[in-house]
Amino acid sequence: MGVNVEGQINELINKLISEQAEDGSWKYPFETGILTDCCMIILLRTLQLEEDEDLIKSLTRRILNEQYEDGAWRLFLDEERGNISLTVSSYYALQISGYVDRNNPKLLQAKKFIIENGGIESVNMFTNVLLSLTGQKEWEVLFPIPVEAVLLPKSFPVNFFDISVFGRANIAPLLILADSKFVIKPLSSPKLNDLFIGESKNRKEEEMEETRSIIDFIEHGIKEIEEWHNDLHGKAIEYLEDYMIQHTEADGTLYSYFSATFYMIYAFLARGKSKNDPKIIKAISGLKSMICVINGNYHCQYTTANVWNTSLLSDAIQNAGVPTSHPTIIKATEYLLKKQHNKFGDWKIHSPRTLPGGWGFSNINTINPDIDDTSASLRSLSRLIHTQPMYQQSWNRGIQWILSMQNDDGGWASFERNVDNPLLNFLPYGKGLLMDASSTDLTGRTLEFLGMYTDIRKDHPQIKKATKWLFTRQNKEGSWDSRWGIYFIYGTWTAVLGLLAVNIGSDHPAIIRAKNWLTRIQNADGGWGESCRSDIAKKYVALKKSTLTHTAWALDALITISDKETPTIRKGINFLINEADIKERENAYPVGQGLGGQFYIHYHSYQYVWPLITLVKYNKKFKHK
Repeated sequence: MGVNVEGQINELINKLISEQAEDGSWKYPFETGILTDCCMIILLRTLQLEEDEDLIKSLTRRILNEQYEDGAWRLFLDEERGNISLTVSSYYALQISGYVDRNNPKLLQAKKFIIENGGIESVNMFTNVLLSLTGQKEWEVLFPIPVEAVLLPKSFPVNFFDISVFGRANIAPLLILADSKFVIKPLSSPKLNDLFIGESKNRKEEEMEETRSIIDFIEHGIKEIEEWHNDLHGKAIEYLEDYMIQHTEADGTLYSYFSATFYMIYAFLARGKSKNDPKIIKAISGLKSMICVINGNYHCQYTTANVWNTSLLSDAIQNAGVPTSHPTIIKATEYLLKKQHNKFGDWKIHSPRTLPGGWGFSNINTINPDIDDTSASLRSLSRLIHTQPMYQQSWNRGIQWILSMQNDDGGWASFERNVDNPLLNFLPYGKGLLMDASSTDLTGRTLEFLGMYTDIRKDHPQIKKATKWLFTRQNKEGSWDSRWGIYFIYGTWTAVLGLLAVNIGSDHPAIIRAKNWLTRIQNADGGWGESCRSDIAKKYVALKKSTLTHTAWALDALITISDKETPTIRKGINFLINEADIKERENAYPVGQGLGGQFYIHYHSYQYVWPLITLVKYNKKFKHK
């Protein structure tokens, strides 16, 4: 076993070293399905700019390749039935591309699925926006926040900056579009009338009724400030436009997010800008700069994951024995040092005494740091902090930023501090899009970093507070949920490693329950696999086949807990070694999520980094026993 493990470790190290980019980063794709590909086709055809036909053809092929036999498109392999919103978006994009005839058998299959599953009326809010702003549907009340609400003062019980930064980035342009009911429809646009089934369910009115009390409260606040300001509506629109401009990155994208930039382009048009305006041209160029190639076709990434990939992989390779003097580590370190933030972002509003020092997720990010990327980047720098003053300064700034971001409840969220206003739960998409509350995965990984990589005392008040919060979040059967991973395996892994790193013993009842749960859900093939349906059902749903990533997470937790190798661990290690080349299966299934039920992520780096980390830990702990 030991020889096989060491051989696999060396193979992974050599592969990763060979695939590092010239700038020191790793550019593995951040794959989020085909929705962004659909939107890019629709955007290019709608604006009728000088178009890249090779790009449109390639995106068209990719969309067609992802269709299932029943005519539908799915967010993930075992989604119980096809996804109506994604299928409508794909059907629309393929037609408007100009390369797929409406009588093509694949489109006829898709149309049949759409009609049988509620028609175009059944799509989600984001697809409704896409259809409405390109003239395929009448505008509805899609997001019931009055545009003037963005001017409510920060002292008001609910205000613009109570919304998560991810939510703000998307809502700012959406509010402009919905307020003006903006429409731009090219002459060549297909007609989707035959996708309507004509049922009147008044769903939107019912949803509005559920949120009426919070909307009434917001409107009352708006009336109070209207007494002191003229043309509040006009000022709100100007404020939102300025917000987008001020938060545009150097590449022209809004926060380097595809969806936010996509909406921003249309919002600029709604504000009277020409489609040839430099801001619009640069934004489109920024979206194109995030394109990668997957299985021979182009894919429009939602954002890039270069900083995340680089911090994780550099730390993993160093932990596997590659010295800090190795050219690969030197280049990765130089890259990450350049990506540490020096600008203030919106996080300053909730943490006014804190200086910049975090890291963001994407290659272009300069104003939107997050806790996970910051701790991951610091891990990769941890072996260098005593060698040069510049490393120590970056280290201190990063540590201070992380500590300052702890929420009052004791946990850590993703981007900002205390952005968890419970009033937002009364609005649509409250917990997913609008909230950035403390999560198990962020808190667990931060605790693990503080406990394993810093000299902060294990009984430090902030650590004790976070530990207490984690204990309260454990489910009865022993698992924890999560925010960014799939789902209970990810949350349990992060919680266990975080707690053990701050001197919670492996004999603690919470750890024993977690160990028993992980052992109980191991698959017959020795691995672990969890369905994306878990985050929808809010209970563990097994995936019929194991994945390398889920297996590595579960094993990492069990190896850390155990003082000797167990049959469960041995079977899991065998799976990692024997199934290391199952690329096709790994590439087909996401193990991350951005918005539960709608937005899932396949990180192409994960099939390398997490098995490497787990195999190294196994080898160090058990190879001589």
